[in-house]
Amino acid sequence: MTHDSRQARWENRTEAPLAVAALLYLAAYAVLVLTSGLPGAGRGACLAVIFAAWAAFAVDYAVRWRLSGQGLRFVRSHALDTLVLVLPLLRPLRVVHVYEAVQRRHGKPRLALHARVVTYAGLSALLLGFTGALAVYQQEHGARGATIHTFGDAAWWASATLATVGYGDETPVTPLGRLIAVGVMLCGLALLGAVTGAFSSWLLQVFAREDDERPPGR
Repeated sequence: MTHDSRQARWENRTEAPLAVAALLYLAAYAVLVLTSGLPGAGRGACLAVIFAAWAAFAVDYAVRWRLSGQGLRFVRSHALDTLVLVLPLLRPLRVVHVYEAVQRRHGKPRLALHARVVTYAGLSALLLGFTGALAVYQQEHGARGATIHTFGDAAWWASATLATVGYGDETPVTPLGRLIAVGVMLCGLALLGAVTGAFSSWLLQVFAREDDERPPGR
């Protein structure tokens, strides 16, 4: 059995469990951040879920690295997986891979490429916006001179930042909050570029199809 076939079998078996782990991580992190006065047992349970999710991602990454037989090339060719392992903010993005896994089991995608890009970008923006708002709210709401006092403020800031609008009415003031903001900005630019490129490609195909269907001489 080749390395590729073993890795593909592993990925097919673990895609759904890892998506569930990502959702559990997001839920535990949200409860930890948003619930004030959480008792010690509840806080411990949330932390246990968070660390268990990270352990699941770490084991999956190590197994796929071993099965790939690529050595250090695996890290370069799986940049998103590496970032998901290192940066908790990106961990819920594993949920997006579930759709692709389902399509592979059916043999072909059910949506056109442009629709898939828009779907992936929309789901990614929703997950990144929520996790980014949680992370910034955790760092900012008790800081001196903060303009982000509630989770609603953080959600508004995340939406404006992902959309590359940047009103400036709410801005992070802590070093870690600003570092998170840089990551959200970069993700927003990448998602906007992907959607814009897909939309432009779709328009070009529509116009080319209309030209092909137009009678000669008109």
